[in-house]
Amino acid sequence: MKHIRWPRRTLPAWLGIAMLLAGALLAGCGARQGARSETPAATAASPSATAPGGASLFTVPDNQLANLKLIEVQRTSWPVVVNTTGTVDWNNDRTTPAISQIGGPVARIVAEPGDLVKLGQPLLYVASPDVATAIANYRKARNREDFTKRAMARDQDLLQHEALAAKDFESAQADYNDAVTDVQDNLQALKIFGVTQPEIDEAERQGIAISPQLAVRSPIAGVVVQKLASPGLLLQAGTTVCFVISDISSVWVQGHIFDRDLPSVRVGDLVEERNPSIPAVFRGEVEYVGSMLDPATRTTPVRIVTRNPGGLLKKDMFVDAVVHTRTKRNILAAPLSAVLHDAQNQPFVYVEAQHGRFAQRAITVGDEQNGSTEVVSGLKEGEKIVSDGGIFLQFANSY
Repeated sequence: MKHIRWPRRTLPAWLGIAMLLAGALLAGCGARQGARSETPAATAASPSATAPGGASLFTVPDNQLANLKLIEVQRTSWPVVVNTTGTVDWNNDRTTPAISQIGGPVARIVAEPGDLVKLGQPLLYVASPDVATAIANYRKARNREDFTKRAMARDQDLLQHEALAAKDFESAQADYNDAVTDVQDNLQALKIFGVTQPEIDEAERQGIAISPQLAVRSPIAGVVVQKLASPGLLLQAGTTVCFVISDISSVWVQGHIFDRDLPSVRVGDLVEERNPSIPAVFRGEVEYVGSMLDPATRTTPVRIVTRNPGGLLKKDMFVDAVVHTRTKRNILAAPLSAVLHDAQNQPFVYVEAQHGRFAQRAITVGDEQNGSTEVVSGLKEGEKIVSDGGIFLQFANSY
């Protein structure tokens, strides 16, 4: 056999270890072909040396065992993790339409989709004679209130000087009370229309023309996510939706849970969400678990309230969600570094059958968490496996 000599300066450290292990295995092969070996510790297992399950064993020299790290397979308690997908939607608890309280054509629009608006900020203006009538009625009521107040003050002075009958003063007092009631009625009508206090103060000033335009204002602070009005559109009082405003600092993710995972998922479970096009990880909480199963998909809807810093999540965007449930289960775990894959991409580990002797064992794996994987079958609790250095054994075993 021709041996390849690697230059010392170019030989990788891991490859050197692997070649030493391979050399030990080759020595064992020579022993199987009839060659005598005077160093049993460096000899691979003969065909008769097999593990209880029938797998062939091969030996690692004692001077190479230090390069392998063994770990005992143990049972542990893992929280159940449920993977699902979801669709982003606006948080309906923080989303509301802006509806005009008066009818009339749109005079001008001052907000556009994507604008950040404050509570009470004007979105558009409606031209309506109803507004002018309401402001005029309020102004008349204020004038009558002032007049009856002055008349009552004069009658009270006359009454104190016994120049007026008591019944005349009571009549003046009743007129004033009626005027105050009319002011309150007309003021309430203006507030229903959405007239602000500065506009009301302006309406009380005499000699100023009354503007027929009234602002439709934002009912909450947030972002304009939909614009449904255009200049000249005739609005119906209390019916026509002009804009949709949403506080996008949080969104809803509408997820779907398979029936097999439903017992594990509960309200309050924490969720991590990712979108392939966004590097950030979004975090939310399960707020609602549906009470019906979709017969077509065999899933139940769940609603996840998700924090949305920077507004990166958009409506109808898809995300991958991982639900960290509070349900736990007992499993057999092995380090991810111990699990290798054969030519058919099937997982296996190296199990220590005897001191310095290892067998390749096929396993079935399940979920992964924190650098470990669930071993569904193929291993027993207490068995020792190679957690680090298994790649060198695989390299040597391939010779």
